[in-house]
Amino acid sequence: MITIKKYAAIDIGSNAMRLLVTNIVEQKDKPTQFNKSSLVRVPIRLGQDAFTVGEISQESIDRMIDAMKAFKLLMKIHKVERYTACATSAMREAYNGKDIVALIKKKADIKIDIIDGKMEAAIIAASDLKQFINSDKPYLYVDVGGGSTEFSLFNEGKIVASKSFKNGTVRLINNMVNDIVWTEIEKWIKNTTANYDNITLIGSGGNINKLFKMSEKHQDTPLSYVYLNAQYQKLNAMTYEQRIAEMGLNPDRADVIIPATRIYLNAMKWSGARQIYVPKIGLSDGIVKAMYFGRIWISD
Repeated sequence: MITIKKYAAIDIGSNAMRLLVTNIVEQKDKPTQFNKSSLVRVPIRLGQDAFTVGEISQESIDRMIDAMKAFKLLMKIHKVERYTACATSAMREAYNGKDIVALIKKKADIKIDIIDGKMEAAIIAASDLKQFINSDKPYLYVDVGGGSTEFSLFNEGKIVASKSFKNGTVRLINNMVNDIVWTEIEKWIKNTTANYDNITLIGSGGNINKLFKMSEKHQDTPLSYVYLNAQYQKLNAMTYEQRIAEMGLNPDRADVIIPATRIYLNAMKWSGARQIYVPKIGLSDGIVKAMYFGRIWISD
């Protein structure tokens, strides 16, 4: 006898918005399964407005309302019983962020929670990284977003340290990250990992997922520093148009993939990691699991 529940997570990021619908399969005396039913991604780059002029433009607000109305309909069609919608750094920093939350509740009937970087890192950790990592080894988990990057050091399956930095891909392509931020990240990684040997990276975010897909490697196989650096040099030598035409990248991926790769490479260099694993997890997965296990609030 099995029971199937349908939960959804909405991730409102700085570079895109995602709706994840998950089938939660419960069976007596067996671990609960979380099976992806549907994932919809829409390229609305809120960070472009929020990080450069401090507010989200009317055009982006209108597109966002349309996206949320569409997500609401999709959840209805899928017969989703519970959902949580989380917005990250772009909505956090835009001075009209809270007004947009109220507007979307009114127009699309979706309640959005604006979360901070620490909560973001905690939710991602709730996506059960344990099943991807060998618990007796140290891992540096790196989640690169449009507005910020979250770092978490795991040792023996537990979080030892976690920090969020305002160093994301949308900020980087707009030249909004100064050398001080890079120095702070370098110091934090070196100090935090100093007492650990043979660190391995775990990467999450749309860009590293795309790089992994391009490698055509098996899901459980890591990417090496040498491979990632070679990909970085290759992509960096191409024009924006070439990355779209020759590499098949989406227009909203072709620019941010360069700074994202730079963050992963630096994290590997500063931690001494030679390999990076890319499990198929992220904020959306973490939201679903955190909802199910009662680790965070629920937007009902």
